[in-house]
Amino acid sequence: MIRIRPQTARYLYDRHLQEVLRTTMATAQQARDEAVAEVENWEELRNYARQVKLHTLAHLGDYLEALADRISSRGGRVFWAETAEDACNYVVETARRHSARTVVKSKTMLGEEIGINTALQKAGVEPVETDLGEFIVQLCQEPPFHIITPAFHKTRQDVARIFTQHLGQPLGEDPEELTAAARKALREKFLQADLGITGVNLAVADSGHLVVVENEGNARLSLSAPPVHIALMGIEKVIPRLQDLPVFLKLLTRSATGQRITSYVNLIGGPRCPEEVDGPEEFHLVLVDNGRSRILADERKRETLACIRCGACLNVCPVYGRIGGHAYRTVYQGPVGAVLMPQLLGPEQVPEHPFASTLCEACRDICPVKIDIPRLLLELRRELPRRYRRGDALAMRVWAWTFENAGRYAGISAWGRRLLRLFYRDGRLALPLPVLGRWQSTRDLPRLPNKTFYEEFSNQSADGGGNGQ
Repeated sequence: MIRIRPQTARYLYDRHLQEVLRTTMATAQQARDEAVAEVENWEELRNYARQVKLHTLAHLGDYLEALADRISSRGGRVFWAETAEDACNYVVETARRHSARTVVKSKTMLGEEIGINTALQKAGVEPVETDLGEFIVQLCQEPPFHIITPAFHKTRQDVARIFTQHLGQPLGEDPEELTAAARKALREKFLQADLGITGVNLAVADSGHLVVVENEGNARLSLSAPPVHIALMGIEKVIPRLQDLPVFLKLLTRSATGQRITSYVNLIGGPRCPEEVDGPEEFHLVLVDNGRSRILADERKRETLACIRCGACLNVCPVYGRIGGHAYRTVYQGPVGAVLMPQLLGPEQVPEHPFASTLCEACRDICPVKIDIPRLLLELRRELPRRYRRGDALAMRVWAWTFENAGRYAGISAWGRRLLRLFYRDGRLALPLPVLGRWQSTRDLPRLPNKTFYEEFSNQSADGGGNGQ
């Protein structure tokens, strides 16, 4: 069972982390807002993308078969992996067949989900993360902190210490110096690699192309420098037509990094053709289910699979903004993780995740494909066994019983106010309340006024006060 609560205190009281979260998330949100403001028909694009994704999910089998057929016709090999284990076994067997010792990887959250690095290491193959953020957290032996920016929680001072420790040379805090050191270390790995692995941002059914967007060029090297390229793709990443791609790119890059377009947009269709200079000699597409078919079969929660992994919901979430990514202890964090992980793992495996939300609806408002995350969270809460609901249902019944009768409400409120005063010291709520002690650890309740609003208003009305309206 994966729980969030035991981790939260550690992160909430980490002043360094809290400062990093405040500054980096504010910067990311500002960049996104400025990029979105340039697009006059942003809402039209969101509506269009949502309809495309929902249509595709309703006919997913047909579009996946079309994609697979077109890639196979160009000499690519397609493997359908029902489980994470199936996908890992296929990758490991391919690596063994080519006697691979080193594998270079560009950023792939699906790779994190299925545990491909662990599988390769057990087989005696060295996986090397080539995305700068992933490279940093791999050196620290940490999971990604954010689905878009894995080293979101590291300052340049942190990175200087990490590189000095692991790259064998003293380094300062200058970003260009740090980037050059990482480039030098990774370039050797690209030259040594026997196999390259990438993720897939989108796949186009009618043209048979996989789309990988990036800013560093490491994905392009990972898929073209080694003789063998394996692309890991969740079955939900497909879209119907090439003409739909510009809409999704415009939404994805602005929502994810606040850019009009990323530095590199790679379209991959198979192995290198005889007349081409660059590219792999052998190309594999691994289509991974790993629980996605179960989500697809549930029409009420199917839209979960419309997610394009932009990370915008994390950047705007007040919960993620306080506890960060590692507190979730799952591959996908924040609002998208709170709805996806219970469906992939089973709600009893992550019972706290659907409750790690204020239901402020900011995630729905910012989602580029308008996924109704708050509704999905409520659906998942209802599905949890009663023992995991933390008394929510009972609390709502008590609330309804209290508020349905004015006299009952007034009487309970009066006694509640008298009782509450017993817990105050020096004008503040100092003593822990029964049941609510943990809630109080991060919140404070100012001293209650002597009179309620209703009592004060009634007195003013009796005295002839008010403005006459």
